[in-house]
Amino acid sequence: MGNPKRGKVAYLPLDERPCNYEFPWLLAGDTDLELVRPPLEWMGRKKRPGRIAELGDWLEREAEDAEAAIVSIDTLLYGGIVPSRLHRLGEHEAARPLERLRRIRERRPDIRLYAFHLIMRCPQYSSSDEEPDYYADWGRELFRLGYLGHREQLGLAIAEEQQELSRIRLRLPEDVRDDYLERRAVNASANRASLELAADGTLDFLALPQDDAAPYGWTALDQQAVRQRIRELGAETRTLMYPGADETGCTLLARLAVERTNRSRPLVYARYASTLGPQVVPLYEDRPLGESVKAQLLAAGALLAESAADAQLVLLVNSPGGPMAESNDQLRPNAAYDVQRSVQELAEYAEHAVRVLGKPSAIADVAYANGGDLQLLRLLKAKGLLPELAGIAGWNTSGNTLGTAIAQLLLHARYGRTPAQLGFLGLRVAEDYGYCAAVRRPLADGVIRERGMDYFNVDGERGAAAGLVREALELFLEQEGFTDGPLRIRIEDCCLPWSRMFEVGLRVEANDGDAGAPTISEDRE
Repeated sequence: MGNPKRGKVAYLPLDERPCNYEFPWLLAGDTDLELVRPPLEWMGRKKRPGRIAELGDWLEREAEDAEAAIVSIDTLLYGGIVPSRLHRLGEHEAARPLERLRRIRERRPDIRLYAFHLIMRCPQYSSSDEEPDYYADWGRELFRLGYLGHREQLGLAIAEEQQELSRIRLRLPEDVRDDYLERRAVNASANRASLELAADGTLDFLALPQDDAAPYGWTALDQQAVRQRIRELGAETRTLMYPGADETGCTLLARLAVERTNRSRPLVYARYASTLGPQVVPLYEDRPLGESVKAQLLAAGALLAESAADAQLVLLVNSPGGPMAESNDQLRPNAAYDVQRSVQELAEYAEHAVRVLGKPSAIADVAYANGGDLQLLRLLKAKGLLPELAGIAGWNTSGNTLGTAIAQLLLHARYGRTPAQLGFLGLRVAEDYGYCAAVRRPLADGVIRERGMDYFNVDGERGAAAGLVREALELFLEQEGFTDGPLRIRIEDCCLPWSRMFEVGLRVEANDGDAGAPTISEDRE
């Protein structure tokens, strides 16, 4: 075994998509952290699991001389996030690869070992795109079975709900129900096994993100069992459970940067766009936004400050003032956005925090699900403020956005303004606002459909659909003023990693007004 290399981080991603494979690697650019990751071809693709044995061997080998390791337990056990919902492993077989983490700790007592292990999700809709094939026909019923059964168990089910539950129990095929619940039981057992590693000190920290959560149902029941086991093991200081998933690699990278250099946790002031913002329960999540902000900060190694005066850093949370909407609906009149919040005031405070208080500040744009708030982007652009921010994010779920924005903020606080930081900010503008909010749905409903494709099935990673996306993004950047001015962004490459419209892989070139050489942000080689 060689001597540990200061700054080397062995990173085992959750899957091969850019958000998991690329984002942490990009954020580590221009820092003293050398992030190493497995070859992309080992990571599998969507429903096809990664090379579990080779990935485990790689992790043990790279950990021998690493300062730290960040490990997706779902990849270590199942070969990725989607395969974790499809496998046919028994409890002991599924948990066996956890012994690799014990061996790493035995060989390297001084390594910083962080891991994350998802609570298996239960989508509310019928689609087999990322679930077993039968979920296309029975997904909604499986969700409602858990949701209503949980409410019945708590004595909360009203008469109509009890009647619906009875109908589902009669209609749902027994083999479908059993297959789904048996897999959930195996995964829940593996969650409990990973808690043992946190409790005995094998892991320095274990994040337990909840993908697609709800207040009642299978996910809530699994969380209860995990929470009880955490208390039994006395593992509260080494574990944290909260809504999230694909941002967690970034979160733990930020935690590493904080813990290896800071004697105390950075204090972050959260400024909301709406009075009721902290109480809003975001779409696809199970708790108020304010609780998720606290948990995401804590997972990343920071703490929530009571005021800007107490804080070193500022997180500007673009929150709705009422029930959250999808980004596709942001042009429709909605009192939760038009009356019960002030995005203008948030933009003014962002300018104050950056230019008057002089505090690193990032935007967590959680106003909508699945895309950024174009009104906020235009306000920040008008002020010339974007290149002065520590970070910005507005993609997918609230948890994904919070974790990505907080990671940028904490890394900026540690390493300052760098070409890699500006490149990642440019990538977020192009992807979260250009693609997710402005381009994706009109393309999917228009020319993509006209050419015989659909949202979940296009002509490959680099086919005509990817070309259409690139053209639309280039037009968006030109129309929104990102081809000149304080922040200039150019698309270098564009692909659709899972041959569908939900996610995009981009490589962008980003310049600020003072820059000499361009900065490159790569999402996919």
